[in-house]
Order: sequence, then structure tokens, then C-alpha cells
Amino acid sequence: MADPRVNHPVPVVPDGLLPPRLRISDEKLYALLVGSVRDYGIFALDPTGRIATWNIGAQTIKGYRADEIIGRHFSVFYPPEDLENDKPGMELREASAHGRFEDEGWRVRKDGTRFWANVVITALRNPDGDLVGFAKVTRDLTERRQNEERALADTRRLAEAEAANRAKTEFLSTMSHELRTPLNAIDGYAELLELEVRGPVTEGQREFLRRIRDSQRHLLGIINDLLNYSRIEAGRVEYEVARVPLSEIVSTVMPMVEPQALARGLVLSAGPCPPELVASADRGKAEQVLLNLLSNAVKFTESGTVTVACAASPAGVTITVSDTGEGIAPDRLLSVFEPFVQLGRSLSQMREGTGLGLAISRDLARGMGGDLAATSTPGQGSVFTLTLPAG
Repeated sequence: MADPRVNHPVPVVPDGLLPPRLRISDEKLYALLVGSVRDYGIFALDPTGRIATWNIGAQTIKGYRADEIIGRHFSVFYPPEDLENDKPGMELREASAHGRFEDEGWRVRKDGTRFWANVVITALRNPDGDLVGFAKVTRDLTERRQNEERALADTRRLAEAEAANRAKTEFLSTMSHELRTPLNAIDGYAELLELEVRGPVTEGQREFLRRIRDSQRHLLGIINDLLNYSRIEAGRVEYEVARVPLSEIVSTVMPMVEPQALARGLVLSAGPCPPELVASADRGKAEQVLLNLLSNAVKFTESGTVTVACAASPAGVTITVSDTGEGIAPDRLLSVFEPFVQLGRSLSQMREGTGLGLAISRDLARGMGGDLAATSTPGQGSVFTLTLPAG
């Protein structure tokens, strides 16, 4: 029997290289080897399943000292549900019939805690073929099983999240398409009434029609944002990248925002934008990003100026939109690029929009190989910088 007091592996040197006083018999070498293994529980059972030997690895895994466990039946390591089904007896019968039995399952330590074990039971027979006992090797695989379960849970959560995202994207896309049709009809009929197709219209009625069309355009803008966002989420956005002068992007977009700025009493100005600054970008999408930035700047600026400027940078070329608005708190600066986030939304102060404009703009910028970033000082204004690859 192996000496359970042996706690450390001993390097083995072939007998032929050892001086006579250090040579040991094969039986002692085997006992020393088995007794020194810590990562595996290695012990012998008699033909009835009672424990006959015990190594340091078995003590480490199961918690019993040799003098506590030798002579007891190995079924002490099995949980109650396995004992009810006589799993220990079944394993010995299988090993006896086939020479070997292997299993993975829960086992019980001395302190009652469970661990996930890999168990191999090998039948031991004498030269005449008579069963003289069993060799049992146990490995503690609890950590491996926990890692596998975590990986499986992570995979399942990822699959569920992807399925939920797909369902959300399909819902947004379908809803957006369905709502655009009646909204366009509303605009069309309102325009026909304004043109007095069915008879004269009073000034009061014309004002109501103007409000109807303003509301229609507002709702259509929200629907378009949702549709654009769903397309980006689904990876359905295509980019037609070409060389685009930044000055052309600015000169195209600024007139679109001028009426909005004038209505709020703001000064919309263009800073330096040399014609030699050229981006490698999708013109339409770059214009969409700049339009979102300018519209936001006008919306969040009560008085003062909104300025557009262009420059070269180490990362490419940039268009900056600066305003003298209320600014953004430092802890909210990154969140403005998250979907459905709107700053300044409260019961007393509601602003139009879905909170998707900046999220869409950043995704479009990154889709073109660029980026969108912001800096701000509360009470003094904000600066949004669109970076695009140089053309």
C-alpha cells in the first residue's frame, strides 16, 4: 500500500544510473509514483468495492485521510440520487464485464460539497483470470465544467440577443414602411387643399393646413430616422465612396438649415474650408451627417452662433460644427451617441426627435472609415467633429 504521508513527487532516475544504496524495487517505485500524484485520485478497491489503498491525490480531491477512508465502501463518494439507482454497483459490474468503465458525474467530498469528476474503473485480475479488485482513477473537472457552462450560457445569451435585435430591426423597418404611406398621403391631400383644388381656402384654414404639413414632416422625419437606424442595425447600408471636397458638402447643407437658424434668431456662419481639403466618403451620407449636426446645434442653441469649419488632421480631414448653446455635462458626453438618448428632455422641456440622429450619424461616419466625436463646456457650447479619410 502507498504511504499516504508522501506529499511531494520524487524525480525518478533509472536504476542503472543510481548507486547500489539508492536503488529501489519496482514495487516500491510504483508505490512511490502512485502515492506522490496529486492531480489524480488513484486507489484500489477490493472485489466488493471497499477501498484498499489511498494516495495523496485522492485525499486532495475528496478530503479524506487514508486512515479515515480505507476499508469503507466507495459508494460513500456518490450523491443520494446515484445511490438510489445503485450506480456504484452498476459501475463495478460494467468494469468486471468489460474490463473498464468510464463516467463523468457528480461526486461528494468529505465535507458534503459536490464536484464534477471523471472516473475510470479498471478490473484487476490475477493470472488465472480471477477478479481480485479494481483500480479507480478520479479527476476533478469542476473548473472545466464551470468554464464550459459559462461559455454555453454566454453563447445562448448572445444568440438570444441577436435574435431579439433581428426582431427589433425587422419590426422597426416594417413599421417605418407602413407609416410612411399614410403620412405621404396626408401631405399630398393637405397640399391639394392649399392649392384650392376643391374650392377656396380661408387664411385661418390655410394656417391649419400649414400646421398639418409641419406635423406631417416632423412625423416623417422620425419615421425616416427609425428606418435609417434599422437599416444600419441590419447591416443593409451601402456606401458609394468617392473623392468629395469638404467645401461642396458644406455649401450644399448650410442653405438647408438657414431658415431654421433665422427663425431662432441665430447666426449661421461658415469658417475656413479650403477647396483642397478632400474626403474619401459617400457624399450623400456625409451630407446627412452634417445636416444632423447643424440641425442639432440650432435646436440646442437659444442665442448666439453656429459655425461650420473644415481642417486637415492626422486622421484625415474634419468638419466641425461649433455652437454657443447650453453645452453637455461631462458625464453625458458619450451617451449622446447612444440610440434614443435625448439631452434636455423633461416634463417641462420637450424637444422634437427620436434621439437617433447622433447615433445614426456616428454609425454612418464609422461606416465610411471615419468617426464622430464631441467636446463641450456646459453653459458655453459644444463642438462636434466629423472626421473622414482624406481623399
